[in-house]
Amino acid sequence: MVTQTCLIEYFILRGVASVRRPVSSISVRIYLQNMMVHSWFNSTLRQGNITHHEYIQVGKGRDVGLNQIALFEGKVAGGNGEQVLSRDIYRLGQLFDFFRMLSFYVTTVGFYFCTMLTVLTVYIFLYGKTYLALSGVGESIQNRADIQGNKALSVALNTQFLFQIGVFTAIPMILGFILEEGVLTAFVSFITMQFQLCSVFFTFSLGTRTHYFGRTILHGGAKYRATGRGFVVRHIKFAENYRLYSRSHFVKGLEVALLLVIFLAYGFNNNGAIGYILLSISSWFMALSWLFAPYVFNPSGFEWQKVVEDFRDWTNWLFYRGGIGVKGEESWEAWWDEELAHIHTFRGRIMETILSLRFFIFQYGVVYHMKASQENTALSVYWVSWAVLGGLFVLLMVFSLNPKAMVHFQLLLRLVKSIALLVVLAGLVVAIARTHLTVVDVLASILAYVPTGWGILSIAVAWKPIVKRLGLWKTVRSLARLYDASMGMIIFVPIAICSWFPFISTFQTRLLFNQAFSRGLEISLILAGNNQNAGI
Repeated sequence: MVTQTCLIEYFILRGVASVRRPVSSISVRIYLQNMMVHSWFNSTLRQGNITHHEYIQVGKGRDVGLNQIALFEGKVAGGNGEQVLSRDIYRLGQLFDFFRMLSFYVTTVGFYFCTMLTVLTVYIFLYGKTYLALSGVGESIQNRADIQGNKALSVALNTQFLFQIGVFTAIPMILGFILEEGVLTAFVSFITMQFQLCSVFFTFSLGTRTHYFGRTILHGGAKYRATGRGFVVRHIKFAENYRLYSRSHFVKGLEVALLLVIFLAYGFNNNGAIGYILLSISSWFMALSWLFAPYVFNPSGFEWQKVVEDFRDWTNWLFYRGGIGVKGEESWEAWWDEELAHIHTFRGRIMETILSLRFFIFQYGVVYHMKASQENTALSVYWVSWAVLGGLFVLLMVFSLNPKAMVHFQLLLRLVKSIALLVVLAGLVVAIARTHLTVVDVLASILAYVPTGWGILSIAVAWKPIVKRLGLWKTVRSLARLYDASMGMIIFVPIAICSWFPFISTFQTRLLFNQAFSRGLEISLILAGNNQNAGI
């Protein structure tokens, strides 16, 4: 029955291809694979049995590079997200017995759903802590617990996420090692894996699966992602890694880091550095893994000459204007338009808007903790902060004007920009000198306005057709470029600092490659350094 269904789909594809629309071999293969999966579902629903025969004929090229593995996992996660949207999964879930349901959970969508729940648990935990910190509820409950001597309530408020669901996902692997190798050997293997940064790799893969699985559930549109299976012992440019992981890992990693910083600034009540470390170490580990894992596992990722070339290539890509026929690998504008292609339905726009509302929590909480507010809890303080944000948005619109497009007014436009900048700086100095505004408040406003700006940007790109009709799309694009430039610099600066120390590059080479290859690579770099005409 499965073979018959696949043959029918094959002839349908041949008929479609023979009319006027050519179908690529990759599209045919994906379509046939999807139809085979659903044919297996239909056969199982009809009480049929499917056998699997494995034949080893020739070794197939496997994904061994981080980018190849991430693309493959993104492709599979997207496919599982599409399966969740199908009615076959619902029917199988209704008809399976308990033991077949366990097998179904492990071998298909259940694994990806559990992965997504793991990440969502981290977000719920951190946003809950941020709410308790910014609203003052956490401090009030803590003071009441201290007065009443309620130790249980204090322990509940200082829950350590280190021993929650994120660590429990590693228990099956540890138990498998114990059953196969024994307790001592399993312990040694587990410690060796930690020295090899396996936890960093799997935490990064956790973010990959969650992003593509969740995005497919929200918007659909799973697609094939070519992994290449090329020679992976090569340096991946900074811009290439940024294009691949910006929305899936970097944005989310910075969001988690911002939540942890706000909790440290406003919600940690004299429990000592040890208490904060135990409370947030797993979340910091996840955030740093999502931000820097692509560069830790990147060959020659901390060599100074490579870093300089990567920065030049990244800036050229960031400021190169897009156009007709320009690909995302060549221009930031083209890449940005490609990243927004998955938002194309009304339901998807609504969901993106609802999810983006979480970024407004930061501003609503932080502005009331500023000394300039003088502990005033009136709603007018919040609206004043929005007025300041509106002024910053107008200033951005002024600076986003392109002087090359206004040939006859270039001098006047540059004069207006200079005067606007001087007025803003003078107003900031006067506000600090004559009002209750302090330098700490200026730094706190960054924690308030940066997430708000990203939330406005996310909503604007979700409703792209309406924003274009209002004539604000160029301003939105300038804001998005500013955010990408800032995020890139936050990630790039630590990499550049680490590249100043040669031993970090040597350690990375020993980490990624075996001893013989790493020794040969170091010798080749020394020989290349002695030759003035040789590039690195």
